[in-house]
Amino acid sequence: MLRDHAEKCIACKICLKECAFLRKYGTPKEIAIHALSATEPPLDFSFECSLCGLCQAVCPPKVGLAPATMFLEMRREAVKRDQGNFRQHNIITNYERRGTSRSFTYYGLPAGCDTVLFPGCALPGTRPEKVKALFHHLRGSIESLGIVLDCCTKPSHDLGRDHFFQTMFTEMRDYLLANGVKKVLTACPNCYRVFQQYGEKLRVETVYEFMAENGAPATPLVDGVITVHDPCGTRFDQQVQQSIRTLAGGKSLRIHEMKHTGSRTVCCGEGGSVSCLLPELAGKWSAKRKNEAGGTRILTYCAGCANFLNRLTPTSHILDLLFAPEKTMTGKVRVAKAPFTYLNRLLLKRWFRKKIPALISRERTSKKETGP
Repeated sequence: MLRDHAEKCIACKICLKECAFLRKYGTPKEIAIHALSATEPPLDFSFECSLCGLCQAVCPPKVGLAPATMFLEMRREAVKRDQGNFRQHNIITNYERRGTSRSFTYYGLPAGCDTVLFPGCALPGTRPEKVKALFHHLRGSIESLGIVLDCCTKPSHDLGRDHFFQTMFTEMRDYLLANGVKKVLTACPNCYRVFQQYGEKLRVETVYEFMAENGAPATPLVDGVITVHDPCGTRFDQQVQQSIRTLAGGKSLRIHEMKHTGSRTVCCGEGGSVSCLLPELAGKWSAKRKNEAGGTRILTYCAGCANFLNRLTPTSHILDLLFAPEKTMTGKVRVAKAPFTYLNRLLLKRWFRKKIPALISRERTSKKETGP
């Protein structure tokens, strides 16, 4: 990985123009050469990278490098060396730990279930009623739809805690496959990316693609202009990106595209947990997005992005628009915040346990954390 970047990077500095992290530390070539020349190169700086992948998107095709993957490998190596433990990350690892605990997890698979809804962690906490409405809507097309309330453990994946991530995700994937699940419908772009990359025999599709093809909720049309923020997790998935625009257009909205969109989208600021260590660096991404939106309401399909950006500029989740279009466009959708998000997740779990006639069900009983 390091040698690849040391040899192939042409130091054109196109990625530096887009990224404050690279402007601080140099071209991928310079970083790789320095790491290769040192006996024990410092690795802690890699936790300042958002892992957003914009560097890959702007890298000249003839070069075709993905520097973010190099920084992720550096994070993994830092964890192995016990150099990747930052107390500032406790807030995200504790969030993940609760999300995979017996209290917050629930798998409900009815008879004949081969498809499950995987809403992720943020949506059930911030928008539990939208998750209920989404499940009800999807079940109109998939009668035996199941539910999985669990965490895909992408936070640990991105923090370089590879052993924990592999242990947790593999156990979940194998359990689903062993119990007849063939397809996972995700509502979170990060969950989508994890299942896409590590799901193996599990097919994955976003609920937005599914609704764009099979029909959206029958809610009122609204007039207005929005702009779309594509999350980093779907940077290279044009079909997912287009499904959002199809759904928004179906509500009669006009879409004004920002400078950085699609494969060249920018991070909201939350990526890579950089905001935990250097909030000022993460804030540069948020400020860029705010400036490009220019006051136009942002529509996104990541609950994390929606929460992060809404602090600076009007931002809504696509599910807000689909199930409450008028309130969304007037900024009247109520979104829960911590600690109430945890109560919402517990109540949603109770609701699903009553709602689904589960033939197979479980809660996670062990985190199996035996290594970094």
